[in-house]
Amino acid sequence: MQLYNTLSAKERETLIEAAGQERLTISFYQYAHIGNPSIFRNHLFIHWNNLDVLGRIYVAHEGINAQLSVPAENFEAFKNHLDSIVFLEKVRLNIAIEHDNKSFLKLKVKVRKKILADGLNDATFDVTNKGIHVDAEQFNQLIEDPDTILVDMRNHYESEIGHFKNAITPDVDTFRDSLDIIEKSLDEHKENKKLVMYCTGGIRCEKASAYYKHKGFKQVYQLEGGIIEYARQVEKKRLENKFLGKNFVFDHRRGERITDVVIAQCHQCGQPCDTHVNCANEACHLLFIQCETCSQKMQQCCSDVCKNIHVLPFEEQKKLRKGKGASNKIFKKGRSEVLKFKR
Repeated sequence: MQLYNTLSAKERETLIEAAGQERLTISFYQYAHIGNPSIFRNHLFIHWNNLDVLGRIYVAHEGINAQLSVPAENFEAFKNHLDSIVFLEKVRLNIAIEHDNKSFLKLKVKVRKKILADGLNDATFDVTNKGIHVDAEQFNQLIEDPDTILVDMRNHYESEIGHFKNAITPDVDTFRDSLDIIEKSLDEHKENKKLVMYCTGGIRCEKASAYYKHKGFKQVYQLEGGIIEYARQVEKKRLENKFLGKNFVFDHRRGERITDVVIAQCHQCGQPCDTHVNCANEACHLLFIQCETCSQKMQQCCSDVCKNIHVLPFEEQKKLRKGKGASNKIFKKGRSEVLKFKR
């Protein structure tokens, strides 16, 4: 049986447009002990492919992490399939605040060593021994407590466009970078402070909460469902929204607005802006913040060098890229020296 995609992203995009059906963008995760991730991966691909599910799913011995898009008409069937799996029964699904039928264009279910890379090699660390989950109302109360330390467990380019007020936002590129940095900076507060964490959907906070409990923190909390669920509860319960700006998401949307305030600036002109783009030069593909004016002026490129390459015929661009590895700019995400305005 064929257990991989046969359509290109462009072909899938055309099919989605022709179908004219509403699709839901969903994310979920679950830490669990999976004996054979490869068999589980194939089981998911077979069932979800039949339901026209698209997305990026990671499976490992420690659990599953999924960001996906499912036709609205197939949602119940999709949920029933999840409920048929013991450790996924009634799993919390984070449904996107803003939907986009093209948020994902392929179904990719991959087996990984871990569902969330953490750089840890500690056999005594149990990821299922997590901290206390709190809802939006409890979270709002906790972060007003002077004995609380609020920490953003996301990366610098995520917190740059949106974060909770008074949160510590580590200037890190990856989750694995943040774990030790946060522990060292808060070491003196292990006994007497409440450590409250948040992230996009909860997966990073859950692993971090277990890690910090393992490291001796006595009062560890995490925002249940992350920023996505917080925004939903704030609206439903009419609570005070303490988030500022946009929530960065890892699909084609790159962000969904939580509040109207813009806290970031265009990396090229410095004007208020929180729209992430990828440099149009395929040999660069740098992720950075660019306003509409600069996008038109620079043809969605990060620099004059990239703009000059981007306007070349496609075959000329291919020749320039031939034999070269991926540009290191890909990993800088807003840190490139070609950008004049950076946080």
